[in-house]
Amino acid sequence: MTTALALNQISAADAARALVAGKLTSEALVAACLERIKQREDAVRAWAFIDPELALKQARQCDREAPKSRLHGIPVGVKDVIDTCDMPTEYGSPIYRGHQPAYDAACVAQVREAGGVILGKTVSTEFATRHPNKTRNPHNLGHTPGGSSSGSAAAVADCMVPIAFGTQTSSSTIRPAAFCGVIGYKPTFNLINRAGLKFLSESLDTLGTLTRTIEDAALMVEVLAGLPPTSFATVAALKPRIGFCRTPYWDQADAASHANLERAAQMLAAAGAAVSEVELTGEFSKLAATQITVSAYEFFRALTHERTRFPQLISPSLTARIAAGGKVTRTQYEEGLALAERCRKRIADTFRGYDVLLAPSAPGEAPSGLDGTGEPIFGLMWTLLLLPCLTLPCGRGPTGLPLGVQVIGRHGGDAALFVAAEWVQRALG
Repeated sequence: MTTALALNQISAADAARALVAGKLTSEALVAACLERIKQREDAVRAWAFIDPELALKQARQCDREAPKSRLHGIPVGVKDVIDTCDMPTEYGSPIYRGHQPAYDAACVAQVREAGGVILGKTVSTEFATRHPNKTRNPHNLGHTPGGSSSGSAAAVADCMVPIAFGTQTSSSTIRPAAFCGVIGYKPTFNLINRAGLKFLSESLDTLGTLTRTIEDAALMVEVLAGLPPTSFATVAALKPRIGFCRTPYWDQADAASHANLERAAQMLAAAGAAVSEVELTGEFSKLAATQITVSAYEFFRALTHERTRFPQLISPSLTARIAAGGKVTRTQYEEGLALAERCRKRIADTFRGYDVLLAPSAPGEAPSGLDGTGEPIFGLMWTLLLLPCLTLPCGRGPTGLPLGVQVIGRHGGDAALFVAAEWVQRALG
């Protein structure tokens, strides 16, 4: 197993099995990741903070201990909006340059408790919003990696680390995963504890992961949330019921994405899935605008300290979004929450006939240029509905960059989503 791929390329689950079998050490695994970072970081710029000796010190300690969990000895990247007690956390903003939290976020502390190695801090956009930071797409350095989990997606895609935390309020895990050609997993809302995350939208912000395999996404959330280990033994025998959902925003995807998703639906049907089209009409068409209203109302209040004390250090794009949030009335906000709740009940009814839904991950491949992070339209409604989502690499765009397909599960159905998504990935080849 470890001879077929370089150590930095193997999955976390494979590495965990090799560590338990005594065929691999955490120090060797971390050293391989650090060597890849040394080779590629000047080009990709995925890391906000990296201390090689600190990472190796953690790995050596892991090697002296009996395994504490399946994460034991595994290097993990932490998005730089998540607090770490021994590394700076700058939230992608010059306001917090050099900021050193006193405590770890809950998810970071859990990784350490489970024996994981915190490799470093991955780059975030400004406060995990749309204003880009320094990271580039590892497949083409002239293209955006997406955002806001830009560093995590790029680092995982470039085999610098097997697992990295992402966050999502709109499409901040799903979109960069699609752009960088990796697995992006946004769990059911609040499945991973959010204490120590820099909140922008307390009703939507969700911790997730970027990985190269579905098994690794499952491993992380299972350890942190206490879910039973997912068995993939029955995947080959599945005949999943898949709802092909173009969403109300289908016309915002490009022709290549349309063709890619339609081809994927055909391949899944040919592989034995029961595939039928699902139309989400009526109030569902308002969900994207409602997500923007709800999140903007919460942004304005969450960033009160920053907007009142350091307005000159906030980007013009975020300044405009904050100002828009200040104009959202409490009545509008509550109406948005009520609409979201009605749609959550309706989508639960929809899932009575389906195991998962299949939908676009992004409007197309990663756009050229580094002055934006791409359009989040295909994440907004699912995030507002609080559903678990996975994006899978599938196909290539006009310039050869990755495309993705998004697989959505029922609320709380993360374990079933992993199994169905694994079937989908195998069927798509």
